Amino acid sequence: MDKSFEKRKKIVYDLICDDLYVPMKFKELAMLLQVPKEQKTELREVLESLEADGRICLSKRGKYCKGGAKHLSGTFRAGFRGFGFVVTGDGSPDVYISEEDVNGAFDGDQVEFVIKKENQGGRRSREGRIVRVTARGMTKVVGLFQKKDQQNYGFVLPDNQRFPYDVFVPAERSKGAVSGHKVVAELTSYGEAGRKPEGRITEIIGHINDPGTDILSIVKGYELPVEFSGKILNQADRVAREVSPADMAGRKDLRDWQMVTIDGEDAKDLDDAVSLTMDGENYLLGVHIADVTNYVQENSAIDREARNRGTSVYLADRVIPMLPHRLSNGICSLNAGEDRLALSCLMTVDPRGMVIAHEIAETVIHVKERMTYTAVSKILEDKDPAERSRYQELVPMFERMERLSQILRGRRQRRGSIDFDFPETKMILDEEGKPLELRPYDRNTATKIIEDFMLLANETVAEEYYWQELPFVYRTHEPPAEDKIRALATFINNFGYSMHIGVNEIRPKEIQKLLARVENTPEESLICRLALRSMKQARYMPENLGHFGLAANYYTHFTSPIRRYPDLQIHRIIKDNLRGRMNEEKIAHYQSILPEVTKHSSEMERRAQEAERETVRLKKAEYMEQYIGEEFEGVISGMNKWGMYVELPDTVEGMVHVANMADDHYDYREDRYEMTGAHTGKVYKLGQKVRVRVLEVSRMLRTVDFEIADTITE
Repeated sequence: MDKSFEKRKKIVYDLICDDLYVPMKFKELAMLLQVPKEQKTELREVLESLEADGRICLSKRGKYCKGGAKHLSGTFRAGFRGFGFVVTGDGSPDVYISEEDVNGAFDGDQVEFVIKKENQGGRRSREGRIVRVTARGMTKVVGLFQKKDQQNYGFVLPDNQRFPYDVFVPAERSKGAVSGHKVVAELTSYGEAGRKPEGRITEIIGHINDPGTDILSIVKGYELPVEFSGKILNQADRVAREVSPADMAGRKDLRDWQMVTIDGEDAKDLDDAVSLTMDGENYLLGVHIADVTNYVQENSAIDREARNRGTSVYLADRVIPMLPHRLSNGICSLNAGEDRLALSCLMTVDPRGMVIAHEIAETVIHVKERMTYTAVSKILEDKDPAERSRYQELVPMFERMERLSQILRGRRQRRGSIDFDFPETKMILDEEGKPLELRPYDRNTATKIIEDFMLLANETVAEEYYWQELPFVYRTHEPPAEDKIRALATFINNFGYSMHIGVNEIRPKEIQKLLARVENTPEESLICRLALRSMKQARYMPENLGHFGLAANYYTHFTSPIRRYPDLQIHRIIKDNLRGRMNEEKIAHYQSILPEVTKHSSEMERRAQEAERETVRLKKAEYMEQYIGEEFEGVISGMNKWGMYVELPDTVEGMVHVANMADDHYDYREDRYEMTGAHTGKVYKLGQKVRVRVLEVSRMLRTVDFEIADTITE
């Protein structure tokens, strides 16, 4: 830091804050300070710095006054290239912070900031400067330790690319770590100008080449709780292993119903079962959800831990459960051939897909068969004789389910529900976690059946409790910001498409109609991705704001209490209501806890999603190491000024950096999502098919670098 510059700032600041000072323009202030002509530029820099600090302000008449911009507070979220955003949490747009205005803040820090500029629309409608850090959000760093040869110190190279510095570690604080160890370092200093942050090693995770160390590093980096305490495990062990007659008392007995679970082959926590019969032309659909609350009492050690975790986390090679396996895979899991307690949503659905009657009840059930998506798909899509023979008693029910699923899906589409069908990644790993195969996850008839039935149950339960006007947890998805939708509408005009945008309103059906119009066109991938990016993120709330993406007025998460805490909380509310316990005291209790429960659950959901995506990127990079130098066909899936992203059919995405586009100098046209060659005029567009060569892979950065091998014409 330039001490002489800071000294001059203090002199000018003290003058402007003096009681005898009268606001004046730059020229008058320069005369008062007797600043020579050659130093006026420096005075202007001093004033701009004080203004940026929020310590003085410039009036509309161009006069410098004491008292600066209002100090605001929020959470800083760093980008990957130095800049970032401050999230205020009050619903207002995020505030863009340029690299020079970060002022020593790191990702996750609580900060005070001032607004520098209010822009009209656009992604950076507000720009600000961080004045000071009020609380550090990051206290530990996970990364690769490198010891300097012949030196008594080392550095931790952070895994988190949002932490921009290596961390200096003195020898006496290294805990014996050697080069190549993945470690956890506690930060003892956050550094300053000219000095790196410092830390001490608190844990050695393992060597970078040891199986499992890579995923465990991500687990540690996101501070995901893995082990359960002895107290919690002991509490889980005391839970009964079978359903007792006392447990069944007062419940609707559905054990003689034809009922199945349908899940993936490797699923162990089965929290939903389905049944379907006919009553004339109407469908009698039962969605039966594990009654976890019977075994997890409110404010018990297990409940507090589940609330803290918020959700189970599904990583590439492991599951970190919300509840101990003793519960999630045992008495709470709807295992075939065993009596189980459930909370059932029993719906009468007419041939149009309308729920004309329903009942939510505490039940006891007995699942007849544990089905897989693959087996049901073989029965319905492939008409596989062996599968149809093996499950011949169930085949008529599966065929009814397929018909009802199509009816429900058609009804949702007619009202405007948006279906972004981007493929998820199915990974096949060996025993040591090495990826053997990557492929898009198969979304077949069976997965759609379960999806449609769960959506209907969630909507039905949400609507019932909305009209009862009781405290509840809703899954909300707010309409997209108007500026993002108008930017999308402007962009699609380039391709001859249009959208109807009402006054301060966009209807989901407009997005759905757009996606239908672009289906099977060259620009389909491009427009679908841009439409998805214009959407807000769904979250949990105690208020019902509807679900934009599903075009649903009422929506909740009721169907997965084994792996999502909001569902568990909803079950508790429903049971209190069914049992006549929802008195004024209970209502006040839920009203007091639900704002924090929903906020924390939304935050834990985002943490889990980020960790899951990180492990997928890691395994994709590891998988592509064997293909360096080889060529693949792909689709341009994203662009920015640094280059283009290309996605391969197996869902691997890599970057073609502009530095590796050697045939020309390419400029990025943000308004058209195009890369244009300055000399050749060659144009690359989002959604375009290209042939790429694998240049480089970094497991540490979780990146794959491509270069263009050829363009593909159709």
